[in-house]
Amino acid sequence: MEITTMGKVAVTARIENLRDIYEADEGNMPAGRVRSVEVTDALVDTGATMLSLPLRLVEQLGLRHCRTRTARTTVGTVEFSIYEAVRLTVDGRDCVVEVAQLPDECPALIGQIPLEALDFVVDPAGQRVVGNPDHGGEQMIDMFRLKL
Repeated sequence: MEITTMGKVAVTARIENLRDIYEADEGNMPAGRVRSVEVTDALVDTGATMLSLPLRLVEQLGLRHCRTRTARTTVGTVEFSIYEAVRLTVDGRDCVVEVAQLPDECPALIGQIPLEALDFVVDPAGQRVVGNPDHGGEQMIDMFRLKL
């Protein structure tokens, strides 16, 4: 489901703790205990790079801090935290991506890396995401092999 407001594209996204998924797959925890959140208004931001979540969602998912990085923002250069990978699902397509932390007043942002992995492109006229037309709208990855 997509929501459009004032030229922005928002989608419903399910985000799951990948470590919990692995633990459940190994039988070390019940599948029903996998920590997850559903964000009904995640903004698709082609100017962003990563999946970025407000701290409250990072904490709800129980994600572990991995490292600190520098980002260029509209207010200058800032330090931000990177957290372990999650499984992101949008419109039945899923991918595994790390999470950048945002302040709690910010919305969840889906940037270029997850868009590429989900094989979605932004349809600016329709203000929505669509399956990559280069792949017939179906989720696919580009993999090229060079002959040596």
